[in-house]
Amino acid sequence: MTDNSPLGTDAAKPLRLGTRRSKLAMAQSGLVADAVSEVTGRAVELVEVTTYGDVSREHLSQIGGTGVFVAALREALLRGDVDFAVHSLKDLPTTPHEGLVLAAVPVREDPRDVLVARDGLTLGQLPSGARIGTGSPRRMAQLNAYARSHGLDIETVPIRGNVDTRIGFVRSGELDAVVLAAAGLSRLGRTGEATDFLSPDTLLPAPGQGALAIECAVGSADLVAALGELDDPYTRAAVTAERALLAALEAGCSAPVGALADLQGDGQAVNELRLRGVVGSTDGSSLVQMSTTGPVPTSQDDAAALGRELAAEMLAKGAAGLIGERAL
Repeated sequence: MTDNSPLGTDAAKPLRLGTRRSKLAMAQSGLVADAVSEVTGRAVELVEVTTYGDVSREHLSQIGGTGVFVAALREALLRGDVDFAVHSLKDLPTTPHEGLVLAAVPVREDPRDVLVARDGLTLGQLPSGARIGTGSPRRMAQLNAYARSHGLDIETVPIRGNVDTRIGFVRSGELDAVVLAAAGLSRLGRTGEATDFLSPDTLLPAPGQGALAIECAVGSADLVAALGELDDPYTRAAVTAERALLAALEAGCSAPVGALADLQGDGQAVNELRLRGVVGSTDGSSLVQMSTTGPVPTSQDDAAALGRELAAEMLAKGAAGLIGERAL
């Protein structure tokens, strides 16, 4: 077999992919491992790394939120214990890490949130007093705002845990429903358990939701180039705009901020990028929700500028007072 590795003489040595140990992290890292192996001609082995966010039982807002799921992986990268790492992009701090490079953002999965409810119920069918579990202030803010505007009586209940734990709260009858990311269920092959796919008009996802981040050391030039073949320019432009909005709001990844950039076209060609953003108080009583549209960005700077522009408009409408957690 011909060696098509772009990575020099260590072609026989497996590349080490750093990943969190959860079922979901292992599933999405496995997908990336297969793609990297195809691109490089090298075997890829998964190296499990436990992060602080995995072992802490506190809610994300209490433990800082930003970076709690990625710090240990980044340390492993910088030590040389792993060659590259895969993160859920929504967990990645918006500030670049010196010594590391975001080598690829592959094609994004479905960015929406989904409801997993008892008896196959949709959001609009939930009974009065329904208890909905989520660990996300962003989801709480928008769910409560939706309920207020539609005359629904719901209670949002803070929860932590993996997908099995969260769905278990519904199966046991402790909760009527939980809200999860569609992408997570899809990567676990469990999309069929969703009882309602929530429109971004109802619930804007977290910035970067559904996208993966492949990160490696700046000095690994050959590997950076190889991983770059997995990069999807449209996905990267969209998430760059979303994350620039988050950064400009000076908010961390556990703040009640939602953002989604999507490409708009006339059926013949994609010609615009629409960016929507929302910030809300967790009880849903106050919500700043705005959007802007611009030409499809031709550079990361253009995409980031769109995010900063919308953030400035949202701050002018009072978004800062709703964020709660400010990034340090």
